[in-house]
Order: sequence, then C-alpha cells, then structure tokens
Amino acid sequence: MKKIKPPSRKAQFLLPALVPVYFMAAGIIQQPIHLLWEGLLTILREPDFLITDYFEIGGPGAAFLNAGLVTLLCLLIIYKLGMEINGHTITSICLMFGFSLFGKNVLNIWSILLGVFLYSKYHKTSISKYIYVGFYGTSLSPIITELMQVGHLPVPVRLLLAVVTGLVIGFVLPPLSTHVYDSHKGYSLYNVGFAGGIIATVVMSLFKSFGHEFESRLFWSTEYTARMAVIMGIFLCLLIVFSLYPSPKRTLRSYAEILRSPGIGGTDYIKSEGMRPVLLNMAVNGIFATGFVLLVGGDLNGPTIGAIFTILGFSATGKHLRNIAPVMFGVWLASLTKTWNIADPSAILALLLSTSLAPIAGRFGVVWGMIAGFLHSSVALNVGVVYSGMNLYNNGFAAGLVAIFLVPLIQSFADRKARANGDISL
Repeated sequence: MKKIKPPSRKAQFLLPALVPVYFMAAGIIQQPIHLLWEGLLTILREPDFLITDYFEIGGPGAAFLNAGLVTLLCLLIIYKLGMEINGHTITSICLMFGFSLFGKNVLNIWSILLGVFLYSKYHKTSISKYIYVGFYGTSLSPIITELMQVGHLPVPVRLLLAVVTGLVIGFVLPPLSTHVYDSHKGYSLYNVGFAGGIIATVVMSLFKSFGHEFESRLFWSTEYTARMAVIMGIFLCLLIVFSLYPSPKRTLRSYAEILRSPGIGGTDYIKSEGMRPVLLNMAVNGIFATGFVLLVGGDLNGPTIGAIFTILGFSATGKHLRNIAPVMFGVWLASLTKTWNIADPSAILALLLSTSLAPIAGRFGVVWGMIAGFLHSSVALNVGVVYSGMNLYNNGFAAGLVAIFLVPLIQSFADRKARANGDISL
C-alpha cells in the first residue's frame, strides 16, 4: 500500500483554520456588513452569562464573525508557540468556536489566559503546557464582562476589578484542574468545566456577600433553524469528503478502532489513529447530534450549535457514536418522566452536553450510559443556580458531580468482593 506523505506543519494548521473561515463566510451572507459590526459591538457590550445567544443579541453573522475571530486568534497562539496539531488542539479550538456563539468574545477571554501565562512563568514552565487549560478556562469569561457592568463603580475601577479577577481565575485553574481530575478519574470529559464550576461558585459567593446581585437571563433565538441546518449540513458533508480522501478503506478501518475505544479522559484519537478518521468521527457525531436536535423539535442557534461543536471537538479526544448515543438517549428518556420538555433551552443543551459522560457508556456499557444521562439531566438543570450562570461549562460541572457519584457505585456492583474487603475511608 502506498504510504501517504504527512502534511507539513502549515498544512496541518490550515485545515482547522478553514472551519472558522467557512462559518465567517456563511455569516457574511446572513447580515449586511454594517449590521455585522453593529452586532459585534453589541456582543462585546452585553453580559454573557447563561443563556445569552449571540444570534439573538447580535445576529448570526456577527456571532459567526466573533467566533471565527476568537478561533483564529487561538490557532495563531498555538502556532506561534511551536506546538503541533493533536486531538486536544482540535477539542480546544472547537470549544472556543462553539462557546464564542454564546458567552466568549474577542474581549473577555484575555485576562484569564494571561493569568494562566503568569502561572506558567511562576512555575518556570512553558505556557504550551497549560495553554489548553487556559482556553477551556475561558468558560468563566462571563464573570469578566459582568464585572465591567457594575454601574455604581467608576470605569477604571471596574476595569481593574475585571482584569485582576481574570488573572486570579487563570492562575488557580491549572492546579485545580489537575486536582479535580483525580475525583472523577476521566469519566467526565469536561474536566476544566468541573474546576470552573468550583471557581465560579467561590467567586460568585464572594461578590454576592458584598451585595452584588446577578440577574438571570434567557436570550434564545428560534428563527434560524432551517438555514442553520443547511449550513451545518454542508459543513458536515465536507468533513466526510476530507476524511475519506484519498484512502477511504484506511479511514474506515481506523474509525472502527475509534469505535472500540472507551474514550476516557486523556484519549487522543489523532495521535492513535490520525486526522482523517477523526474527521469522519466528527462528521458522524455531528450528524447524529444535529439530527437529534431537529427530531425532538429543538432550535439550531448559537447555544445549540456551540454544544454540537463541543461534541465535534471531543470527537478527537474521547467521544464517538457508540458512547454518546446511550447518554443522550438517557436524557431523552428523562424528559418523558420529568417536568420539562426536551426542546426547552436548558434541556436541549443538557441533551447535547451530557456527552461529557460518554466514557461511562464506553467503559461500562449502554445501560449505565443511559442511567448517567438520566441523572445528568436533573443535575445540569438545577446546579447552575449556585454560580448564577457564570460558568459556561455548566454541564461540565454537573457531569463531574454525576461521575463522582455514579462511577464508584458502578464499580461496587462490578467487584463486590473487592469493595467488601477494602478499607473504608472516613
């Protein structure tokens, strides 16, 4: 079999860069140019905590422009640091794009990233070791925007408060993220989301104790589903084309290996199987997730496309059809018995982002995966109140709690004798 020449480093970065370019081009078609800039300015000024759909407040064109700029800037940082493309690159870039449709923007992410940089300097290590933690940690960027809205304080004080808070968040993220991983053992893929939930709870409690109140909000667009289905459909078909060229049999064989993986946190499918099988995995997962949203009557907008992009991103580091489907069906089954509708905003996000628990289905099977999804739906829809929606990865925090609760229980059923003979930790 003819050996395929690996692409150059520039070519490796070109492919992920085409993703934001595609959606920016699609965004330009959605809105006139002058409305694009007006919409982008509105996005930068508005509070961003859950749920703030940038499609609704700035328009889909401005939302895609913001997401594209954020993603390209992050790719440029990775490139300038001399890093190579791997599974975690794809995951972080997809998350930066997706959540820049409903919470992150080109202004509110930088102080947190600078805090992570200061942490690396303090410990005399390369920022490349922590850059992905920094990207994930921008899930707390709505805190930065919110602090700029504290009306009774002078602008310089607000700016200083926002920057210092971002630096502190970024500085504590790396050690906390490392520490909390041990609590769920990789069975929740959104590890930084779990750490972010803890940080957000502490920060919000501090500000509430000083009398600052945080109002809940819901900006959720419903008018763009049809056109977004077309845009996403074309994009996912392009992924399939890129994945199968020039050797479809090789791609399919490697994709079969991905399907056999449990997907526990730390997995890197690009390292083990290569880029093309990962692209196919992303396409299959994306088609399944998008189709699921449409079948249950959900909307395609900033938050849901962002959640779908989270699935696409983690398709390089743990998710595949065999381990996400049981968890999602568990959430859907929960909707048949509980007081909310699966197409409700928070519920549809829980449906998509519950796939953080995919490793449970991958390791322990379909039934436990469905139980995990069932439990996740309840936790995710209630836990955000503790930090007033300031952690964009709310489902990451919820999934961490579910994994910590459920995995020891599963293991106790799997090995009763070992548990019975083990020491009890008090």
